[in-house]
Amino acid sequence: MSKTATIRARIEPELKADVETLFKRIGLSTTEAINLFYRQVKLRNGLPFNVVIPNKTTEKVFKDTDAHRNLIRCEDADDMFQKLGI
Repeated sequence: MSKTATIRARIEPELKADVETLFKRIGLSTTEAINLFYRQVKLRNGLPFNVVIPNKTTEKVFKDTDAHRNLIRCEDADDMFQKLGI
């Protein structure tokens, strides 16, 4: 199938650069990533991920993590599981 349709979108330059760097790391061009996204939307008949509004607890965790507060550092996976009580 020939590719003749064009998509144009405005996006924040920093977000674009960050995401394109990630695409490059996994071997995808932006065009390939967009095609992959569209194919998944078609296959699933909707977005290929859940879209949710974070609750107050999740928002607090995001803010704390961004501010480097209330972090628990672990030496390795065993240390993490021990601290979690698993």
